[in-house]
Amino acid sequence: MAQGRVALVTGGTRGIGAAISKGLQAKGYRVAANYGGNDEAAQAFKAETGIPVFKFDVGDYESCQAGIAAVEAELGPVEVLVNNAGITRDGAFHKMDFAKWQAVIKTNLDSVFTCTRPVIEGMRSRGFGRIIIISSINGQKGQAGQTNYSAAKAGVIGFAKALAQESASKGITVNVIAPGYIATDMVMAVAEDIRNKIIATIPTGRLGKSEEIAHAVEYLASDEAGFINGSTLTVNGGQHFV
Repeated sequence: MAQGRVALVTGGTRGIGAAISKGLQAKGYRVAANYGGNDEAAQAFKAETGIPVFKFDVGDYESCQAGIAAVEAELGPVEVLVNNAGITRDGAFHKMDFAKWQAVIKTNLDSVFTCTRPVIEGMRSRGFGRIIIISSINGQKGQAGQTNYSAAKAGVIGFAKALAQESASKGITVNVIAPGYIATDMVMAVAEDIRNKIIATIPTGRLGKSEEIAHAVEYLASDEAGFINGSTLTVNGGQHFV
């Protein structure tokens, strides 16, 4: 049933998002990948995959309305939405300025409203939708130096639980994936000794792969996952249990 369904992945040209975009494409979805700033990386991704890319600010409602309208004009109505885009602006809270707080809340939490609101009515009218939000282990357990990020990533879990209850009768599921430490460029850029300390806390003894998150998205997007709703799937190698 995936064949021809339109899937929009925010932050879909790099890291975990790129793996999700490629994974959904391989399953037969017509994928649109959103990105925020890195034109060079986005064009390289488009050249590599053939997936169309759409630049808009996921934290800005008008930008999302226009961006999603462009996606739907080119590909058709969005039936699967993966809210993946996210940023970090780490720092101790007692030294954090409001700009760092606001930037992370806008991109990581406001975005689940600004990107979901333009597609939810269409999903309801068609009687089908899959909304998948990428949270984080640090939204579940918290992390020193990440009060802004942890707050946003915890917030999306509450959002999903509420929207799942509103939307279930219309054939729409809303679920969360909470990755642990994944071997993205961002994590691999951390000093090796610090990375080894992180790995030592993961029972499986390794970092996760972006493709492992993508496979979880592929399942939650499928018809077979229609009875999974309002759930948070932890993909963290056993590092943290909820």
